[in-house]
Amino acid sequence: MLPILVKTLPFFALIAVGYLAGRKRFFPPEGVAWLTKFVFYFALSAMLFRFAANLSLAEIFDLPFVLAYLSASLLLYAAVMAIAIARGRGVEEAAMEAQCAQSGNTGFLGVPMLVVLLGAQAAGPVLMVLTVDMVVFSSLITLIITAARGGRPGLQTLRMLAMGWLKNPMVVSIVLGLIWSGAALPVPGPVNEFLGILGAAATPGALFAIGASLAGRGAERLGVAIWLSFAKLVLHPALVALAAFVIFPVDPSAAGVMVAAASLPVAGNVYILAQHYGVAPQRVSTAILVSTAASILTVTMIIAWITG
Repeated sequence: MLPILVKTLPFFALIAVGYLAGRKRFFPPEGVAWLTKFVFYFALSAMLFRFAANLSLAEIFDLPFVLAYLSASLLLYAAVMAIAIARGRGVEEAAMEAQCAQSGNTGFLGVPMLVVLLGAQAAGPVLMVLTVDMVVFSSLITLIITAARGGRPGLQTLRMLAMGWLKNPMVVSIVLGLIWSGAALPVPGPVNEFLGILGAAATPGALFAIGASLAGRGAERLGVAIWLSFAKLVLHPALVALAAFVIFPVDPSAAGVMVAAASLPVAGNVYILAQHYGVAPQRVSTAILVSTAASILTVTMIIAWITG
């Protein structure tokens, strides 16, 4: 495990540097917002497009892979919702807690880190996990909250979901990259070089932004946050491992990447959803903080297991 810890520490050290910069107000919240925009719309999008454009659809989409990840994630989602409702929480809060337990920071942490640690062959599986999270589970939370508030999901809801996908640069980058790849068009050398240079900024930029954004988060409702962090960091990868290695015929290498992706801490965009809907934002914020800190050890242990 020690050699893997040595490899993962630089990534978490970048998060720590961002956290200290934000904590000391050397990097103010306004700066974090602009850095996040740069990473989200430019650097990470360039990285995702380059990955997708240089891979075939068969290297990204695999039905047993999708079924394994989706079934395990849905089972966890339902279980966490049921436990929250049994604790006396409403459907909206229960769904937001389930979103915390399922949605990992695949975009800002998983894509840059796992491809470096697990090799270029990890790009396809990571992109598939990211796509399922963005398309399926970001839509699911919207549908649940809409229904809980007495609304009936219809054309307006579907239009809102479609616009959300179209406005998400990660979704657009992956789709455009796959279209480019599907057309069997080579990526011109200068374009590939440009995307490589811009995409290289995604790793340090994203990790620094994660840390700086954590600096403004308080730790309230710690007990619930610890439970949600346990569900995200331990239960999610455990269920995914069971589905990928035992139940579905997933390629072992891709299954390992899937488990590593499932072990990532709570995604920052869950907090954006919580704020948008006004549902338990402080609880979500604390879960992001706790899970990110604990993931230094848990992610290292899981990567050591799948590569051992």
